[in-house]
Amino acid sequence: MKIQEVILRALAKKITWWQAAEIMGITDRQMRRWHWRYKEYGYDGLLDRRLGKPSPKRVPLAMVEQVFALYREKYFDLNVRHFQEKLASQHQIPLSYSWVKKALQGAGLVSRERKRGVHRRKRERRPLPGMLLHIDGSRHHWFQDDRWYDLLVILDDATNRIYYAQLVEEESTMTVLEALRKVVEREGVFCALYSDRASHFFWTPRAGGKVDPERPTQVGRALKELGIRMIPAYSPQARGRSERSFGTWQGRLPQELRLRGIQTLEQANDFLENEYRTEFNERFQVRALQAGSAFLRCQRKDLDVLFSVQQQRTVSRDNTVVVGGKTLQIEATRWRGTLAGCSVTVCEHLDQSWSIRYGPHVVGRYNAQGWPQLLEAKQNGRGKTVEKTLRGKVLRTFPPRLEIPPKPRDSHFPTVTTAVLSQPHTGHIVYSKKRTF
Repeated sequence: MKIQEVILRALAKKITWWQAAEIMGITDRQMRRWHWRYKEYGYDGLLDRRLGKPSPKRVPLAMVEQVFALYREKYFDLNVRHFQEKLASQHQIPLSYSWVKKALQGAGLVSRERKRGVHRRKRERRPLPGMLLHIDGSRHHWFQDDRWYDLLVILDDATNRIYYAQLVEEESTMTVLEALRKVVEREGVFCALYSDRASHFFWTPRAGGKVDPERPTQVGRALKELGIRMIPAYSPQARGRSERSFGTWQGRLPQELRLRGIQTLEQANDFLENEYRTEFNERFQVRALQAGSAFLRCQRKDLDVLFSVQQQRTVSRDNTVVVGGKTLQIEATRWRGTLAGCSVTVCEHLDQSWSIRYGPHVVGRYNAQGWPQLLEAKQNGRGKTVEKTLRGKVLRTFPPRLEIPPKPRDSHFPTVTTAVLSQPHTGHIVYSKKRTF
């Protein structure tokens, strides 16, 4: 209607033809063509004559039906980008992402995205790998059933490289310590760790308030000993890089597990560790701004103790320590008579075993049930017998000697028999000898 109104004004000589061309945004030459076609065919002459003719670049109808059938029957739970990659790699259908997205949305197979929120300024990436690592967990139906699991992921801020990805029952202190230990063992010590304010990362006196840096958690203590700085996030938007990464995980991992028929937690973690983590990095890893790495080789040899849950306890008078509902018995030591009243450190290791430390000394090791491993070694014949004397000294017995039972021998002191025989005629008393055994 706008074009017709402008042309009618030009025909009525209210405006010139070049003014009409300027209003419609076309050239004078095109305006002369339109003027001629309008006088020759009327308003219908202004319509595009290509309308109604199929484009030579359009996708064949058979391919469109194949794409819709594949999405409905096999890839119904994949996102558009993931589905477009499967079409190219698995079915040799070279369609663009824009076409696939518009086609699925037009067919009602994919819902349209909501509008983005307010504009936010992007935080620049760190220039080197190892300068800042993100850690977070995402709770989701990863097996597409009623089971809930947490996906614990550690990624690099500079490259988006995934260093650790495992499914756990629940994100906790033990699972976080295990993840950090594996990263430190494989990659080295990094500079800083960015996380939310969960209770296993920070102590927050008031809900929603600032963290207390003077009261470190078990994770904070372990990272402090390694010289790693912990950075708390005060909003989900602050961790946008890891949050967007979890959107990708939720849109791909459940479908990959379904396509491979994986239904157990052990199989899924093995698949993540040995196959999918490498595939994910090859697809989404970016290049760092600078060459090099900020990781340093870990010099600590006691990572088993460092990444453990440590608690301080006082030894009872019977040399026992009560922790976690278990009573741990401390055996006698060579260098001290008793540890009663001493303050010791009880370590719960990642393999569910326990140990007790008094300064640099390990005074006890226990299994998950709290039984001393030293006593188990004694029962198996591999330990040494330890005996404690009254003065507190420890005596170590030697291996048993070859015992030969003593033979019966005569006593040095004769004994008097019950019957004493008197000989009055001679005036002598006769004693009979008795053998003693």
